[in-house]
Amino acid sequence: MSKPEAPATAQLPDPNPGEPSGTPAGIWRVIAASTAGTMIEWYDFFIFGSLATILATQFYPPGNPTASFLKTLATFAVGFAVRPLGALFFGRLGDRVGRKFAFLATLLIMGGSTAAIGFLPGYKSIGLAAPILLVALRLLQGLALGGEYGGAAVYVAEHVPDKRRGFYTSFIQTTASLGLFISLVVILVIRNTIGEVAFADWGWRLPFYLSIILVGVSFYIRMQLGESPLYSRLKTQGGASVTPVKESFDTWPKWKIVLKVLFGVTAGQAVTWYTAQFYALFFLQTVLKIPITAAYGIVAVSLVIGTPAFIVFGSLSDRVGRKRLMMLGNLLAALTCIPLYRAMTAFASPLNSPAIVGLIVIQIVFAAMITGPVAAFLVESFPARVRYTSMSLPYHFGNGWFGGFLPLIATALVARTGNIYTGLIYPTAIALMTFIVGTIALDETRQRRIWDEV
Repeated sequence: MSKPEAPATAQLPDPNPGEPSGTPAGIWRVIAASTAGTMIEWYDFFIFGSLATILATQFYPPGNPTASFLKTLATFAVGFAVRPLGALFFGRLGDRVGRKFAFLATLLIMGGSTAAIGFLPGYKSIGLAAPILLVALRLLQGLALGGEYGGAAVYVAEHVPDKRRGFYTSFIQTTASLGLFISLVVILVIRNTIGEVAFADWGWRLPFYLSIILVGVSFYIRMQLGESPLYSRLKTQGGASVTPVKESFDTWPKWKIVLKVLFGVTAGQAVTWYTAQFYALFFLQTVLKIPITAAYGIVAVSLVIGTPAFIVFGSLSDRVGRKRLMMLGNLLAALTCIPLYRAMTAFASPLNSPAIVGLIVIQIVFAAMITGPVAAFLVESFPARVRYTSMSLPYHFGNGWFGGFLPLIATALVARTGNIYTGLIYPTAIALMTFIVGTIALDETRQRRIWDEV
């Protein structure tokens, strides 16, 4: 893939001699293009999880449904496991070649592998080759997502003024929730249009096919954008790193920053987000046995109500600081996780959908307190010449390993103990750990001026 050249008119005005003042002329265009592309990648990634119960019957041998579901969750988790590798590969590309080029590549890889899942024959047709190929495609999805988030967050952050970085980058933080929401809506619409039997037979493939159109549109929009102005100036000055991976991790002090960010920010951010949204969906379907249409509808409505909180807290972090909000979110999530899920159980029979929506929204708000400011915090924690590589690794270790394995770990604990709340011990413990580590080890980053580097 050759490096795409943007039209001259697409480049935003270079904020010379300092950072952008006010709102750069095309910043909302940059945010829209970055957010749309990242949202589509999350849509691609989450279709698999949203359809886990159906995919378990399509790609694994018939027999024990619980075992097949756990295997499907393990396949889902594989995509998270390789995200740190994607972070290193595409982070290096983004720091050496450019932010735009890297996240154009991730978009195409994600879209291609997602569409391929839709065309993949099931276990009945090709036997064990079906789950093997499915795992391979999930690996590609994970690698692509490992490079996408860092590129989008850095790209937006390097277009905007220092004093409003939390607000502008918070739009990137909404993309995972929006991607999950769109995946749920698409599945509901298709299921209700063609019927349950047809959907289980072949209709589940349609959401994967839709990815081709979405990725094509997003790729075209992103092609119209120029390179990050901060990175462009850095490269003109000869400040871009030639060996960003080595430069990011070649000394213990640099590893200390990475470990502080991992255990003091992203681990807790990951488990609170996935518990509030993705595990909530699994819990409603597989534990409380709420009909799938009702479960999807409850989570979708919760996402619509709760997602603006990411922008609210991102903006608030520009005034009160990132650390304070993130630590408070971790503490509240740790203290309320099990009580909130017990309350969800109480309202499940008879089903009180508005009450459950309210309980999930509370969890989303706690997650937003951490996730809304986190992109700005990560950008401010690492220097421009290795920013893409350095921030992507702890983010994707946190979200890929601590968060991505949450559905599998929690479901396995429930299956082993028979206690439907045992799985919640895991996110509670991680959020509490992050609160303690972050409170002790992290510095506030709100006053850091990344434009001073150039």
